[in-house]
Amino acid sequence: MNVKTISIVSYITIIGWVIAYFQHKNSEQKSALVSYHLGQGLGVFIFSVVLNIGLSIVIRVIPSLGSLLALIGLLPLVLIIFGVIAASNEALSPVPLIGKIFEGKFNF
Repeated sequence: MNVKTISIVSYITIIGWVIAYFQHKNSEQKSALVSYHLGQGLGVFIFSVVLNIGLSIVIRVIPSLGSLLALIGLLPLVLIIFGVIAASNEALSPVPLIGKIFEGKFNF
C-alpha cells in the first residue's frame, strides 16, 4: 500500500487502524504523513469511546435528552470524514475540535 492509502485506512475503524499501523511498522521508509494520521485516527477512536460512555451515562440519568444526545453521538463520524479528507489531500492538518490535543502524543 502507498502512503496515502495507509493514511486513509488509519481512520476506518480500529481494525483499519491496526492494519495501517502494521503496514507502517513493517515499511522500510517511515512516512511523517502516516505517523501523523495514525495519531489522529487513534485520537478520534479514543474520543469516540469516551464520548459514547459519557453519553450513555447521561441518557440513563436523563432519558428525555436521548434524541438530542444521539445527534451529538454522530460527532466522531464527522471527525472521521474530516480526517479522511485531510489524509486524501496528503495534508498534515489536525482533525477539528480534538486534533490539537492528540498532536505529538503518540510516537509511531
